[in-house]
Amino acid sequence: MSETNHATLGITGMTCAACSNRIEKTLNKMDGVDAQVNLTTEKASIDFDPGKTSLDDISKKIENIGYGVLTEKVDLDVFGMTCAACSNRIEKVLNKQAGVSNATVNLTTESAMIEYNPGMVDVDSLIEKIKNTGYDAKPKAEAEEKQTHKEKELQGKKLKLIVSAILSAPLLVTMLVHLFHISIPGIFMNPWFQFALATPVQFIIGWQFYVGAYKNLRNGGANMDVLVALGTSAAYFYSLYEAVKTIGHPAYMPHLYFETSAVLITLILFGKYLEAKAKTQTTNAISELLNLQAKEARVVKDGKEVMIPVEEVKVGDHLIVKPGEKIPVDGIVVKGKTSVDESMLTGESIPIEKDPGAKLIGSTINKNGSIEMEAIKVGKDTALASIVKVVEEAQGSKAPIQRLADVISGYFVPIVIGIAVVTFAIWILFVEPGQFEPALVAAIAVLVIACPCALGLATPTSIMVGTGRAAESGILFKGGEHLERTHQLQAIVLDKTGTITKGKPEVTDFYGDTEALQLLASAEKGSEHPLAGAIVAYATENDIDFVDVEAFNAIPGHGIQAEIAGKQVLVGNRKLMIDHQVDIEGNDEKLTEFETEGKTAMLLAIDGMYRGIVAVADTIKETAPQAIKELKEQGLEVIMLTGDNERTAEAIAKQVGIDHVIAQVLPEEKADKVKEIQAQGKKVAMVGDGVNDAPALVTADIGIAIGTGTEVAIEAADVTILGGELLLIPKAIKISHATIRNIRQNLFWAFGYNTAGIPVAAIGLLAPWIAGAAMALSSVSVVTNSLRLKRIKL
Repeated sequence: MSETNHATLGITGMTCAACSNRIEKTLNKMDGVDAQVNLTTEKASIDFDPGKTSLDDISKKIENIGYGVLTEKVDLDVFGMTCAACSNRIEKVLNKQAGVSNATVNLTTESAMIEYNPGMVDVDSLIEKIKNTGYDAKPKAEAEEKQTHKEKELQGKKLKLIVSAILSAPLLVTMLVHLFHISIPGIFMNPWFQFALATPVQFIIGWQFYVGAYKNLRNGGANMDVLVALGTSAAYFYSLYEAVKTIGHPAYMPHLYFETSAVLITLILFGKYLEAKAKTQTTNAISELLNLQAKEARVVKDGKEVMIPVEEVKVGDHLIVKPGEKIPVDGIVVKGKTSVDESMLTGESIPIEKDPGAKLIGSTINKNGSIEMEAIKVGKDTALASIVKVVEEAQGSKAPIQRLADVISGYFVPIVIGIAVVTFAIWILFVEPGQFEPALVAAIAVLVIACPCALGLATPTSIMVGTGRAAESGILFKGGEHLERTHQLQAIVLDKTGTITKGKPEVTDFYGDTEALQLLASAEKGSEHPLAGAIVAYATENDIDFVDVEAFNAIPGHGIQAEIAGKQVLVGNRKLMIDHQVDIEGNDEKLTEFETEGKTAMLLAIDGMYRGIVAVADTIKETAPQAIKELKEQGLEVIMLTGDNERTAEAIAKQVGIDHVIAQVLPEEKADKVKEIQAQGKKVAMVGDGVNDAPALVTADIGIAIGTGTEVAIEAADVTILGGELLLIPKAIKISHATIRNIRQNLFWAFGYNTAGIPVAAIGLLAPWIAGAAMALSSVSVVTNSLRLKRIKL
């Protein structure tokens, strides 16, 4: 091999020496790769020729043969970015770094999310890479610390703006002389008076533009700072040249543009200040979520109650929570009874009764009884922390629609400089031959009116506000790409149990004797199925004693088989009975009657003989019919997926207004049914509970989990609906449509502004200071338009 790179990859999924040998052989067959795989350390030591293969190809090869490559993720706060060209530049540099599998830099959140191989690169070297590019970065700060930094930064911008405005105001007066020919004191027109005012604005207040321009040019890039530095410097130094010409020639009337450079810088600072102030409003969703958190906890230590900061609570600590207080962390009730308001998390307005053993969610409110609880999850492991993390990642991610803007922003500044040079040449050669001033003014106007900021802000600000607005309503989008894809949906598949229905079935009918009920309930006691819980509860209410189960076997999609007191017990559907040759003739009519009523009916057989039938009904959620109606009004095809038989499924579907039903589907078949709908060319969403529906949620174009913010639900789906409120699903789709519409508006105006503004400036119809004002306000208009999403009615 020629020049080689070395990498150490962490491998997951290896169970024996055959695994490590297989990976090693597969990698060594790749061109230019020499690999050694160690089962004990679960690492692969790889030397490879970057001219023949890449680390990404090697990782994909490992994944293709059924194993995983260990990566880590880090969030960094990035400082010094001024426009989309900056964020694109950092992103490209990071993605070229060996060991980085994916990096996303967000201008609006001023953050970078980096997925990297810890065997090849570490966080410190990633930060150093960003610094070498001309910016600064550090590990993501806590929200409160970052908010404090933002406030200080905003105050600094405000102070600079005030000083710049004070110095520029007299120069603005001279501009009015040129425009309206008004009379003012002679001192204002003195070139050295103007020089004294403009110089600190240019080189102290405006020094940030020179620094930014230098750093970008040094690293082979170009951003908004380059345009501002070029435009204002041209105006300033030409004015200085004209002022110098007055030395020894007091009668000479200089052509000064000090006001152009100073007012331009002031207007740009004004725009940046307004933009920064507006951007702080886009992060309100995170702040509001964090404000829900309890600040202190009453922990029991040595028999005494001690108040400590919630950050100091440890797993296993026992806490006292009094009426009206917030539950500090996730845990379980140890002593006492109460009711808890969980509306902040689940949307359920009715307080939930909590007895010893019941789960508690941090930040919910204890309504009446005083309780003692044990801390189970603290800090970043709590449900609220998981939600905040999802919202932060969604706001920091990029939607595919942003790619076009990113590509254009990357070429934008060099193109604008080229247009400015051509404009100058055309003016000085053809429009007004030999006249330097008008050519300079037109070129400056082109430089300052063009700005990639609006393009860079168009998508992320809308994504931030849209995901924030959704989070406030109990809808968690996992990323910008999911928010975008949701508006493309054509069909939505709803799992029945726990989604359309409450998931808390009750026994409505039982035909059989006491022994049959005893054996039925004893058998079902070993099952985790929701229907089993209903049967056990029914038996308990009827004072039935349970018998020990000697053997138990769940038959997915069909029922259960158990051995109790030496007797063989079967509980399930027709197919289960037929498979075990149980004669059910004559009982089909009652079974059919129950199914037609929308009830789930199960047959019972003991020692091969039919002994009874039990019917269980799962009540429909009150809002299900309205939610399905709204989904249909949005143009979606609504499909119900269930393991129930056709009759039961059709009865439930009819009650809620669903026309298309897929019944008798086994859990492992749900994903296949989703694929069948996708094969018809439709974009499909799957709605389920995020646990047993996980394969289908992953298969669908958009997976929507109905849950209470549990980690399983959040991890399995692209969108999580906190609580079980079905009406949030059409609201999620509405937010997606509104956000994408908002992004398109932003991109239209950002593209349109530059498309129209640059030619107008080039033909000399815009004074530089007007061009600067328009450029500054273009970014503000994009952020302001995005903020309209906060007021969307759901």
